[in-house]
Amino acid sequence: MAVNLAASHVFFLSFSSSSSSFAPRQIQQNPSCSLGNLLKFPSSRTIPKNPISAVVRASAAAADAEAAVATGKEESLPPLEVGEIDRKCKKWAWRGYAINYFVYPEISSEATADVKPPLLLVHGFGASIAHWRRNIPTLAQSHTVYTIDLLGFGASDKPAGFQYTMEAWSQLILDFLDEVVQKPTVLLGNSVGSLACVIAAAESSQSLVRALVLLNCAGGMNNKAIVDDWRIKLFLPLLWLIDFLLKQRGIASYLFERARQRETLRNVLLSVYGNKEHVDEDLVEIIRRPALDEGALDAFVSIITGPPGPNPVQLMPKIKLPVLLLWGDQDPFTPIDGPVGKYFSSLPARLPSVSLSMLEGVGHCPHDDRPDLVHEKLLPWLAALPCP
Repeated sequence: MAVNLAASHVFFLSFSSSSSSFAPRQIQQNPSCSLGNLLKFPSSRTIPKNPISAVVRASAAAADAEAAVATGKEESLPPLEVGEIDRKCKKWAWRGYAINYFVYPEISSEATADVKPPLLLVHGFGASIAHWRRNIPTLAQSHTVYTIDLLGFGASDKPAGFQYTMEAWSQLILDFLDEVVQKPTVLLGNSVGSLACVIAAAESSQSLVRALVLLNCAGGMNNKAIVDDWRIKLFLPLLWLIDFLLKQRGIASYLFERARQRETLRNVLLSVYGNKEHVDEDLVEIIRRPALDEGALDAFVSIITGPPGPNPVQLMPKIKLPVLLLWGDQDPFTPIDGPVGKYFSSLPARLPSVSLSMLEGVGHCPHDDRPDLVHEKLLPWLAALPCP
């Protein structure tokens, strides 16, 4: 059976994001993102010519971080190496599944242990813990930082036959806070990770959640979330066709194999990042490597064809916690002029606990796209959180 590769491009865009309004715009703006392209990828990471100087620089960065905490002044620090994150990750058993997580620093300093609330960073669709590598050191100057791979992503289990839902991910978050963090925590999420945080905050007693930071929040687990956008109405028959095709194992396997090619990944990332320099080999591999795991195809099909989950329009009014919205204004997945973006941008005028900062020239993943702009808005907001 012949398969239209243009349709498979739509599938992967759905895999990369969960907004209800991005797909038609993305097709129009990036017709060159073909799943048939290939990219030659170096097999090893570049090694510094002088490893001793690299150690010296790392030691100096650590000293700078300690000084910053001591003086109460936080500075932007270099990102963590992906290899370091991989080596120091831990496993937590959740309902019989192994969930991958990372905590930094491993031992909290006196400056963060009792005064500042811990942070839990929740990645977006197709991403993982390492997608926060540019943020963790800077945030850890004043907070203990936890990051987690949602079930089905990163190095967490990808169980065959599991029915992925937004509710399952939000319950995973709440159980992680209860069993591992054990303190009221600020949740930071990107894309579908933001929506999982919203659901967790709305469904919990809110004793576990201290505040929310939402970076380009998604409207649902997949593109069927909201259909009051003319762009989605126009393409709705195509979305249903995608569901049908993905339920055919052979077709789904073929399309998924095309979708996880390095060239495809790079093209999609370039289309959603404002800062093209940050679409590097590490980022491509962060997205690609988990997609090679057994069970990744099942997760992909279940998420794209499953129910979109609770609507944030019904959830946000339930949340009385402080909420910071950070939104990249060049996001083709959840554009600010789409239904999801319009709803969230209207909240500060109606809910006094919500504040919004637009990030100019930034795409769908602000924390990795322009971490400096995110930290500029985020750090003062965190410092100003009222004491519990």
